[in-house]
Amino acid sequence: MRCARRSRSESAFPPRVVPIPSAGSLRGGPRVRPAVLARLGLIAAIGLVALGCSPSGGGSEDSSGRDGTSAREEAPAFTLSSLEGEQVMLSDFRGKTVIIDFWATWCPPCEFQVPELNAFWAEHREDGDIAVFGISVDEGGPEVVRAWVEEKGVEYPILLGDSGLARRYGALGFPTLVIIAPDGTVDSRHVGLIERASLEEAIGRQRAEFASGRSNPRSDG
Repeated sequence: MRCARRSRSESAFPPRVVPIPSAGSLRGGPRVRPAVLARLGLIAAIGLVALGCSPSGGGSEDSSGRDGTSAREEAPAFTLSSLEGEQVMLSDFRGKTVIIDFWATWCPPCEFQVPELNAFWAEHREDGDIAVFGISVDEGGPEVVRAWVEEKGVEYPILLGDSGLARRYGALGFPTLVIIAPDGTVDSRHVGLIERASLEEAIGRQRAEFASGRSNPRSDG
């Protein structure tokens, strides 16, 4: 089992990931109380933090092919409603770097991703080449999501999705952050909390890559 490297400031964060619950716990079948679900998720997450490993043993970040041996995958298309009722299509953002954060109101670590993304969005919202979206996988409806967003002070756009879309993007738990390259392919995934500095580094690398005309795929590293 390979362990992921952790930054010096990582200890300041709480458990970093809550596993995706089974379909039965969300729709039909015996229902699991949110408090119990969160507690189970925290227990699992604490184990991952203690080991410093992802569930697959490959670390918390999945990049597609630094040595150019495998092609980037096309990001799954979606059309989702925003909290304002607008329809947002991923295809409308071709030519931009799109950052997607999959999260849920019942995910305790997800709230700690908010200030990191708020700061990143405040810095880059006027750049013109970056879009940031938080995609909720809650099934309680927009009012549940809106209340959480207002309470936590989310400043970037929020879309209403589901766990099925998160799985299509390779999410193993929440939060999961996905970076989509300007050509519409998946650049990288990060399961668990990601700090702004790491996100800035990833965006800087990608900007340099596309500015130089090098869109060569990267393999798992």
